[in-house]
Amino acid sequence: MDLLTNEFISLDENAASSTAGRTPLERTTGRDFAAIEFSLQWQSEHARHTDIYYASQLNLWRDYFPDPLLAAVTDQPVGHQAQVTFGPGELMDNYVEQDSFEIDAQRFERRQINGRILEPRAGRFYPRGFIPGVRDITADNILPFRIGRLAGDRLTVDLNHPMAGRPVTVGARILKAWQAGAQRGGTVQDVPDLIAGKGPGMQVRWRDVATDFFSGDAFSREREDPDGQFYQAPRLVDHLDRVATRQVQRLYGRLVPEGARVLDLMTSWKSHLDDAKPAAVAGLGMNAEELAANPALTERAVQDLNENPTLPWPDDHFDAVVCTVSVEYLTRPLEAFREVRRVLKPGGRFILAYSNRYFPPKVIRAWADAHPFERTGLVLEYFLRSGGFTDLSTFSLVGLFRPDDDKYASQTPWSDPIHAVWGSKA
Repeated sequence: MDLLTNEFISLDENAASSTAGRTPLERTTGRDFAAIEFSLQWQSEHARHTDIYYASQLNLWRDYFPDPLLAAVTDQPVGHQAQVTFGPGELMDNYVEQDSFEIDAQRFERRQINGRILEPRAGRFYPRGFIPGVRDITADNILPFRIGRLAGDRLTVDLNHPMAGRPVTVGARILKAWQAGAQRGGTVQDVPDLIAGKGPGMQVRWRDVATDFFSGDAFSREREDPDGQFYQAPRLVDHLDRVATRQVQRLYGRLVPEGARVLDLMTSWKSHLDDAKPAAVAGLGMNAEELAANPALTERAVQDLNENPTLPWPDDHFDAVVCTVSVEYLTRPLEAFREVRRVLKPGGRFILAYSNRYFPPKVIRAWADAHPFERTGLVLEYFLRSGGFTDLSTFSLVGLFRPDDDKYASQTPWSDPIHAVWGSKA
């Protein structure tokens, strides 16, 4: 499914926070403000990727746009959509071979993070400050670099941006426009950095070598007591804010076929299938009271997948399986993914959606240690290593505003980011 060719963020939602008190316009000019939904679409060796960024307040006169993109959004009506394809090196810097080189592995500083010593792993990203002195890098440098290869006492440092050298298609949809007023002060925004500079690219392998997410204590947790004991008391709470929840509902509405028999894996009291039209929904979760409170479910099963990943359904039983904000707790993910493949009908889709919130005591170490876009790479590795899935895709949506009445609104104005990965049974 090509999400770029379809509207995702509603024209009437979430843009109002940035336009209050401003004079709205019916079309953009080169001297005004606009709220724009940008969609970055690109292809890696194993998956298609769609990364959406909501830019709430762009200054079309002052902010930096690549010329083709600026022309696509200037003097256009609200609701206008355009696509611009950029070759390698045109949106982001091109790949520079000299910026990928070997160093002595001892130059990587093994620092303590969250009470643990962080070890170098092949394919993973780290702040450049972990290799002080290399290329005059200082210890306080937080820009990411990637370890390409780790062999004995040598490791490959890759300083290139993870999107470097990739052709991309950028979709732009104008959500709002309003008069800028007097142009005094302010910060110039770099649009390519906004839409592609803070995570896209991290979710794929380095030179198609499997990323080392699995070494050491990757699947250990802060608390190793039985999960049934931790989840014994029902938690009838929302794990995403309303805006983020709405985006998950829309995503499932697009990806789950009408009339499908669906398995909601590791579910609770909500199934997020409001926009889908399933014929039946089976729910598997950890707490019977939570499952009983879920009105979408037509069948319920209480089971701890970390203790027993075998699903209680026959082969080729479901048209789709969804898993919402729960994949980060799996300690036996490959077994669980193979079971999902077994119970899916051929062509059936397995969709996992998640954010940056989780229960710290029960999340696996690999998840807690990873950048949000690296976590998508981890889920992709689950698909690739478990085998038998095709048409892999990833999705992200960031930059929306949190509802004003949300309990965390005083801590952050931003809605919970949404990330998703899906694939079909081969």
